Amino acid sequence: MIPWRSLPPAAPRSLPPDNPPPVLSIRAVPRALLAVATLATLTTYPASAQPRTADPAVRGIPLSAFPRFVKLTEHVYGYEEIRAPGFTTVSLIVIGRDGVLLADGQGSPAATQTLLDRIRALTPLPLKWYVVGSDHGDHTAGNSVLPTGVQYVVHPTSLAQLKRDSAAATGDRRVIVPPTAMTGTEETIDVGTTKVVVRFLGRAHTGGDLMVHLPKEQLLFMSEAYLNRVFPAMRSAFPSEWVRTIDAALALPNVTHFIPGHGFIEEAAVSREELVTFREAITRVITEVKRLKSSGLTLDEAIKQPQWGDIGRWFLADQQSPIAIRRVWAELDGTLK
Repeated sequence: MIPWRSLPPAAPRSLPPDNPPPVLSIRAVPRALLAVATLATLTTYPASAQPRTADPAVRGIPLSAFPRFVKLTEHVYGYEEIRAPGFTTVSLIVIGRDGVLLADGQGSPAATQTLLDRIRALTPLPLKWYVVGSDHGDHTAGNSVLPTGVQYVVHPTSLAQLKRDSAAATGDRRVIVPPTAMTGTEETIDVGTTKVVVRFLGRAHTGGDLMVHLPKEQLLFMSEAYLNRVFPAMRSAFPSEWVRTIDAALALPNVTHFIPGHGFIEEAAVSREELVTFREAITRVITEVKRLKSSGLTLDEAIKQPQWGDIGRWFLADQQSPIAIRRVWAELDGTLK
């Protein structure tokens, strides 16, 4: 889990119905161009020149451009919202014939309400389905504003975690617990405009990691199993299994576009390259912890002297490095549950 409780949410920014939210269209322009829409301007620049980073400032994108939709196909949108310390939390929206499917919400009721309001600027259709890609609070803490009667799709591991979180909640914090969990490793939802396959490909960031596969659109929303240029966050992860889960995603047929749960939504070809880069980052963490452990260091000593290379400059590296070392160390000791 990326520990959002210590990070304040970005203030929601609402738009009146006649002033729709900014939309970035990846497929509506030639592959060589990427269009970035803000409230007032539309800027285009070569996709190949995009810095490989999760930092909006380095990409030259003002924070005023967020939250924003990324149009993926005629009926499918990504939604990027900025959270402290400054990178995106991503949701997926699929507009069906009679209703909308949402995969992952945002980190507070206000932020999720802003998301729902902006979906209504895309379509008047009601929200009918909600997929819990990640059970962590930065994706579920706003679920109390979801409409009554929405159909949840959740992995049993995530359902059990949400029950624990609900029992531990204090003050005004409210954790929504879906009534039932899926019983297999996949579930297909025909939304009318397309078919959505919710897949469990293995344990990764949370243990209940669900992905949303749209075969016709050749798109896979990976939730927190894919953190684009964000240091591998491992508080509840299964490091070696995470690598195998990404391998399973890369091997899926009918997928050319991989959508992360954090970091920017990339053009299709770049998205695969960046997913491979993220897989290599997890492998780098595992390899480095093995080196530190085999050198005879104690865990406390190892935490003070990792050599991460380039991934040491990714978002959350300083914060997540000790957590990742402890988690991989536990895996090596055979003590992960």
